[in-house]
Amino acid sequence: MSAGTGITADAITERLRQTLAPTVLAVQDESAAHAGHAGADGTGAGTHFRVRIACEAFTGKTRVAQHRLVYDALGDFMARGLHALAIELA
Repeated sequence: MSAGTGITADAITERLRQTLAPTVLAVQDESAAHAGHAGADGTGAGTHFRVRIACEAFTGKTRVAQHRLVYDALGDFMARGLHALAIELA
C-alpha cells in the first residue's frame, strides 16, 4: 500500500490563508470518492480536493487568472501528488 501524499485539507487551507488571505474558504478532501481513478494513490486521502474560495486578489482578474493564483499557491502540493483540484469561486 502507498504511503500517500501526506496532503490534508488543513494544510491546503493554511497555505491558501497565508498566500491569498481569502474572505471565503472551504477545503474538502474528496479523494475517497475517487478510489480506483487516475491519480488515486490507494489511501483514500490527499489526492483529490475541492476548494471554495473568494479573495481580494481575484478582483478584476479573469476566471483563468483566479484559478492560476490558487494553483500557484499550491504548486508544491501538486508536485507531491495532489492530482485533482476543483475550484469554486465564491
